[in-house]
Amino acid sequence: MEWKEELKMKKLTALLLALMMVFALAACGEEPAAESPAAESEAPAAESEEPAAESEEPAADDEADYADMSTEDLLAQLETYTDGCLTVATSPDFAPYEFYAIDENGEPVLAGFDLALAQYLADFLGLECEIVPMDFDGVLNELAMKTVDIGMAGLSPDPAREGAMAFSDLYYLGGQSFVTVQDRVDEFTSLDVLKEHPEYQIGAQNGSIQADLANEYCDPNSVVILTKVTDIVAELVNGGLDGAFIETAVAENYAISNPDLAVVLDVPYDQAGSAIGVQLDNPVLLELINRGIAQAIEDGSMDQFVAEANELSTGETYEGLLDEHGSVPEAGTAAGDVEPAA
Repeated sequence: MEWKEELKMKKLTALLLALMMVFALAACGEEPAAESPAAESEAPAAESEEPAAESEEPAADDEADYADMSTEDLLAQLETYTDGCLTVATSPDFAPYEFYAIDENGEPVLAGFDLALAQYLADFLGLECEIVPMDFDGVLNELAMKTVDIGMAGLSPDPAREGAMAFSDLYYLGGQSFVTVQDRVDEFTSLDVLKEHPEYQIGAQNGSIQADLANEYCDPNSVVILTKVTDIVAELVNGGLDGAFIETAVAENYAISNPDLAVVLDVPYDQAGSAIGVQLDNPVLLELINRGIAQAIEDGSMDQFVAEANELSTGETYEGLLDEHGSVPEAGTAAGDVEPAA
């Protein structure tokens, strides 16, 4: 019986050993999970993302400094409405700025210091010069539509027009005047008289600075807007108007050829002088026009243009648009009925 007890003990011992080995193997087979802290496995956001200020490049300056460029470089960039041509809108009823001088053959020839300067500027730019006559308000409209390069019609650099055109530097220093007939000079001792007499009829050209001045100094119901300065002068002489606002040089010129007219009052105006209207969004052209004006003033050409225009305007002239044949309309033809010459 002893051997049976011994055998049982051996089996029990073997079982215990087996169990111990199983537990030992299980313990050896389990490896602790590796710890990877998030702070070590993930790069900090501040380090992984570049600061916005460093990643964004500063905005480039879109506008070149044209004033610092050479004339040669500017000419290389110049663009005009028609290639190789400077297209100029003008209103030839504004002597001595622009008008028609009648030559020895009785033919109308465009003249005036504006147009002499226009040709000078075209030569300065190395371009042909095309003058396009039209009514004054047409000059403003064509510039606004960018169908011409520049407008020259004794334009004052009125800030109200800056949405339709850019303005050059002044090329002529002028002023504004109030005009009446000789027989009524004593009635107009000051501009205050105009509002004291709302029954007066006071003329001014459509779309002009003079129209703005008339509305400023007169009762609005007194202001009569006409298309051309020639119409205003005719109405003054015929008694249809009591007075009118006209640019000083133009008023003095009309007074020479119409002795019944009298330039009686200076009219205060901040923008004293004339500038060229330049097509908007064409800074190269504007810079070159300003350089051409400066040269014309410096070399004495502008003074010569004014002197010649004043002399021509005392001779036989026509102010207004020509008919479809390029001729002066027959007497009695209404200005508005005349088709401009091509």
